[in-house]
Amino acid sequence: MNLGWTEILLVGGIALLLFGPSKLPNLGRSLGEAIRGFKKGISDDPQQDARDVSTQIPQNTEKPLNQEAEAQETQEQTAKEKDPNKQS
Repeated sequence: MNLGWTEILLVGGIALLLFGPSKLPNLGRSLGEAIRGFKKGISDDPQQDARDVSTQIPQNTEKPLNQEAEAQETQEQTAKEKDPNKQS
């Protein structure tokens, strides 16, 4: 796609009318940062990203709370079955 000077001026004029002169520099800056981030994301090595994520996120080795509660209930039920006279 090849844009000439007239097309660029037309797009710039429409952007100026839509966003106003105060918001236009911020809009251009954020658009530039987004493009740079996109290019960096494409050019990065996906295997390096996976290694980075695995080192940043520690693995949780604890049981979820609901499993601990279920295990405790099972132990209590087993104890009640063995000794039905025992009160908890």
